[in-house]
Amino acid sequence: MSLKNYLIPLSLSLLLSCSVFSQHEKRLEKADENFNRFAFVDARKIYHKVAEKGYESLDLLKKLGDSYYFNAELDQAVVWYEKLITNYGDEVDPEYIFRYSQCLKNVKRYEEADTMMEKFNALSSNDQRAEFFVNTRDYLNFIELQSGKFRLLKLTTNSKYSDYAPSFNNQGQLVFASSRGGSGMSKTVHEWNEMPFLNLFSSDIIEANGILKTPKKLKGKINSKFHESSTSFSKDGQTVYFTRNNYTKRKLGKNAEGNILLKIYRATLDEGVWKNIEELSFNDNEYSVAHPALSADGKKLYFASDMPGSKGLSDLYVVDVHEDGTFGEPKNLGDHINTEGRETFPYISDSGRLYFASDGHIGLGGLDVFVAVPEGDGFSIPYNVGKPVNGSTDDFTFVLNEDTKIGYFSSNRAGGKGYDDIYSFKQTGELITSCNQYVSGVVTDANSKEILSDTEVILLDDNNNELQRTTTDTKGAYKFDLECETKYIVRATKSEYAPTEVLLPTNNVLEYEYTLPLQISKGGLEDKEAKEGDDLAKLLALQTIYFDLNKSNIRSDAEVELQKIIATLQEYPQLKIDVRSHTDSRADDNYNMYLSERRAKSTIKYIVEKGGIEASRVTGRGYGEANLINTCKNGIKCSDKDHQLNRRSEFIVIK
Repeated sequence: MSLKNYLIPLSLSLLLSCSVFSQHEKRLEKADENFNRFAFVDARKIYHKVAEKGYESLDLLKKLGDSYYFNAELDQAVVWYEKLITNYGDEVDPEYIFRYSQCLKNVKRYEEADTMMEKFNALSSNDQRAEFFVNTRDYLNFIELQSGKFRLLKLTTNSKYSDYAPSFNNQGQLVFASSRGGSGMSKTVHEWNEMPFLNLFSSDIIEANGILKTPKKLKGKINSKFHESSTSFSKDGQTVYFTRNNYTKRKLGKNAEGNILLKIYRATLDEGVWKNIEELSFNDNEYSVAHPALSADGKKLYFASDMPGSKGLSDLYVVDVHEDGTFGEPKNLGDHINTEGRETFPYISDSGRLYFASDGHIGLGGLDVFVAVPEGDGFSIPYNVGKPVNGSTDDFTFVLNEDTKIGYFSSNRAGGKGYDDIYSFKQTGELITSCNQYVSGVVTDANSKEILSDTEVILLDDNNNELQRTTTDTKGAYKFDLECETKYIVRATKSEYAPTEVLLPTNNVLEYEYTLPLQISKGGLEDKEAKEGDDLAKLLALQTIYFDLNKSNIRSDAEVELQKIIATLQEYPQLKIDVRSHTDSRADDNYNMYLSERRAKSTIKYIVEKGGIEASRVTGRGYGEANLINTCKNGIKCSDKDHQLNRRSEFIVIK
């Protein structure tokens, strides 16, 4: 099984229904046999011949698409998935909608890919991949902002075969997996993709430019006649963790279905030769454990697996490495990192940043490289590292020397020398690894539309605590920095004008600017005589504060108006008000009295707690349906709109 693409459903049981086309039964049975043991190239040849004879079914199109998809040939898979979606749209499992979207990105048909993700979201609302898409619809804009932080360097080490999974051995060399030939190396061709089996090689690094010298196979029994890949070395370079097919003590292990999965092994260096090869204790014959990444202090080992409890096709895990070399219990890295797709090839930098490849998080197509920074006991949400590392094909196995800023990654992009190639780069800028949002706007006179300079604009949290304050410039403009997924209040205030407030809840888009123009009106209480018994809401020309039927909670539209009441109470500390809440005539009179009391208390509580107003300055009570403002009394038929006019609160000046 290929180490790069092993993380597919390991129980593919898409059995073709061939009863209608009996002449193809034996041929399709052979194809199914090849497909189910991951011999995709052999299976594909038979499926093509059957398709050329005019045979078509949902299962055949799925398998033809899958035979390319799981070999990372997404430009070819798109043809068959397109036929699948077009001809069998209502019968197709949502997972194929997602795969089709990924393939469309590969051929840079991004608008169509997003349309498919919209459909995927509608069918799979609980899928985290759908949630990520909904929350990052402007992902292309963010990736453009992120792009350009790496400059690709020239590298001539690649062969015409597959070269990938670079890692630093902390001895001045880069170790990587390659299916290139060499003396004493098996020429066996693997049936997954008709490539020779992978072995581990090392190359000396020229630190000035990251150029690699002629590769040499690692010495010792670390290389076998099966696949070896994805290494991670201790700081002293004397211990290596690596991925291999399930091959221990010259015995090949298989799972219950007869498939050869992957395991992580450990070896130590003895006079230049790798010895003492042992498989790790948390391996298992029934699931794959692969792609190790050791933390800088050697105390934690990260890896990819589809072990029971995994969220997707593969998840990232971490396990403690004890001083005596034993291991703790593997822990899933959780929903910030793992999706229903593939998260794989982790790498932990010396500063503790987690780089990994994923097709579950939103990217440019295929596997993209993401970075997550340490946060508490885990990691932040992942950030796409942008172009030129990421493109529309598979980009993966990213490593970076944070001192020299030289790093390497692998890709199967066009223009390479082989099936997969290693690319070197120089980091030239810092990645965006935090959610950056802003709000800006212009303050104007609500009536004359005149631009108002020297206007104070205040940013408050939803508890009315002041966070930032600024004054508009000669063009009436202001700007604040914001945090993601946070509720704010933006208030504008100027002498001879009534203050105005706008509620601003932010989203979780990683880089986003809100445009929020503010309009204020001349007046307020400065040019008005506020007498006892006046309704403050009318003096300030506020919108009426309404309640939903049978509810006492403060609605979001009401919050905006209550913030204006709060601002006035803060500006005039001698002012006292009486909150009078009313209901419509529906329901029992006694119940309506009880409901209006709840509404009065809810309004008073908001003003006191959110505005920091002394409780003695805000009194109130409920009046039930005693003071209707229209004819909608008991027994009178009225519209919902007319009834709502009676569900209100008033703010009567008492001092």
